[in-house]
Amino acid sequence: MKVLVTGFETFGGENTNPSWQAVHRLPDVISGAEIIKAEIPVVFEKAGLVLAQSVKAHNPDIVLCVGQAGGADALEVERIGINLIDARIPDNDGNQPIDIPIHEDGAAAYFVTLPIKAMVERIRQAGIPANLSYSAGSYVCNTLLYEALHLAEQSYPQMKAGFIHVPFIPEQVADKEDTPSMALSDITKGLQAAIEAAVCGNEIHVSMGTLQ
Repeated sequence: MKVLVTGFETFGGENTNPSWQAVHRLPDVISGAEIIKAEIPVVFEKAGLVLAQSVKAHNPDIVLCVGQAGGADALEVERIGINLIDARIPDNDGNQPIDIPIHEDGAAAYFVTLPIKAMVERIRQAGIPANLSYSAGSYVCNTLLYEALHLAEQSYPQMKAGFIHVPFIPEQVADKEDTPSMALSDITKGLQAAIEAAVCGNEIHVSMGTLQ
């Protein structure tokens, strides 16, 4: 089994992005599955293309995308990706689309096809705070989640896909009063636990198909 795990480059004036830092630190094999790692640009028009290239090159069974959620105090396992871009800040190429669809002819939304409740439980069992999230926002993180699920529906029907948001790491909040953070080692540990649950697939999930 192959698992493609992605993290994002830095953006928004930060000097690091814990999503890629944690993904980069994951072991190369988890629960017998080969772990393939890819860094994704924080650019609306490029994120999905880079993901599609990685999927084509490796043909993974599972895609797990990871992104930064400043202000979060736990790993947030996303449940749905929506067909909307509404950028609060420009991306790394200076683009700031407002209220436009990701795909004009795409479904309004897709439910994640990974065993998300089992993933949350496994993360918690590893001693890391985790929650289900019902909104991945409307920035590049949501775009990548939607693109992964759209790609699976259109071209890779056996591929499961999902997304986890992770908090800032401590060095990012030194000048951000009252902003939560999590140690990079704990984020990495939580992601590994989530992948273990995803590989085992020990949940009957009802989140298949699209939301119209």
